[in-house]
Amino acid sequence: MEKLKMKKRVNQFPTPYTFTNAVKKGGLITKLSMLIMGAGNIAHQQIVKGLIFLGIEIAYIYFMITTGWNCIAMLPSLGETAQQEIWNEKKGIYEYVGGDNSVLILLYGVLVIGITLVFILIWRAAVKSAYMAECLSKEGKHVNTFKEDIKDLFNTNLHKMLMTPPMVGIVAFTILPLIFMICMAFTNYSKIGDHLVLFDWVGLDNFKEVLSFSSTTGKTFWSVLGWTIIWAIFATGLNYIFGMILGIVINRKDTRCKGFWRFCFVLSIAVPQFVSLLIMRTMLQPDGAVNVLLKNLGLIEKSLPFFTDTTWARVTVIVINLWVGIPYTLLQVTGILQNIPAELYESAKVDGANAFVTFFKITLPYMLFVTTPYLITQFTGNINNFNVIFLLSGGAPTPVDRTAGKTDLLVTWLYKLTIDKQYFNVGAVIGILTFIFLAIIALVTYHNTGSYKNEEEFQ
Repeated sequence: MEKLKMKKRVNQFPTPYTFTNAVKKGGLITKLSMLIMGAGNIAHQQIVKGLIFLGIEIAYIYFMITTGWNCIAMLPSLGETAQQEIWNEKKGIYEYVGGDNSVLILLYGVLVIGITLVFILIWRAAVKSAYMAECLSKEGKHVNTFKEDIKDLFNTNLHKMLMTPPMVGIVAFTILPLIFMICMAFTNYSKIGDHLVLFDWVGLDNFKEVLSFSSTTGKTFWSVLGWTIIWAIFATGLNYIFGMILGIVINRKDTRCKGFWRFCFVLSIAVPQFVSLLIMRTMLQPDGAVNVLLKNLGLIEKSLPFFTDTTWARVTVIVINLWVGIPYTLLQVTGILQNIPAELYESAKVDGANAFVTFFKITLPYMLFVTTPYLITQFTGNINNFNVIFLLSGGAPTPVDRTAGKTDLLVTWLYKLTIDKQYFNVGAVIGILTFIFLAIIALVTYHNTGSYKNEEEFQ
């Protein structure tokens, strides 16, 4: 009896209108919709909706026959015909016959694949819609008209209408360019060998060259990667520590004019960062204001090598990044410091804890718990901190035999490889490796922090 009751209860719930159920349980007209999109909707009086699906299918088939299929067929070779120079005896001039362009072939191929994937999603939606109309008709329920579907977009399906434009933007301006860049990493698209117009697939050769310890590119990569990690650790850690100390000092009960001190540091944020960095770069030149002032005071005889010596340059960019980044940390931690329960500090004082014990037992654990996601974001941002390095040092000093300077990060080196050197394939590889490196660090770090594991226990 209990099993029969359970079956009745299960049968009371409507069958979900999924694609799988449409394939397995759909009638003839629903299965016909897999070949002729919109057939099921037209059969159940959803004429406009069915015609829209049918029109999309016809447009896609026409596009694939006229253009799309040729773009896909050209992808394996990426073009074979080079531009030719032919002498025209009648005109007495050379005429150029246009050949294949591998960049356009790869781009159009990726676009066609993207359009095909979108069409598959619409095709699934058409089959599900036909199955839903069939089920509602069999159950004697009302089947929505086109006007009613439009009204639902502003009511029950409002989320679908609002999320569609952002998703289209993400696919068009983020996912497809990312796929194009990933594909480029497996080609010899580079100025080397004059492969800027016609290039071929080379498999994993670019990755082997970049990751090799023996090749020039590989040695540069590992050197830049090591400095990038050191830079990110110092830039993130020192900004966080000094910003938190500054926030604690300003938030002390004995500190007067708290608003004024916060305003002073916020003012440095209001000045565009590129303006501040360019001013600092000018001041730290061999004939800049800092060296001239120190010489006039008799403190130095020769100009300090702020950007000509490796150690000086690296320390310089780290110190100036502190001046740029500490105010952001100050604003981030100010609200958190004010939310730490005052009872914890009062209890600590009663127990005889001094300022250092209070900081390491109460303030720091609380801050780390709350700001761990912020620290991960800052670490990621510092690895990709293009502005500070490029505008301040430009990667200098740069050895003669290397494409990267001693202060170049992966992101600035990537910029030089692609824009200055036109080594697009190597740049794409570095972009992929940077993404993998950051993704692993972010995921592993966050999953092993108290913010993720012990939220309830901490509270």
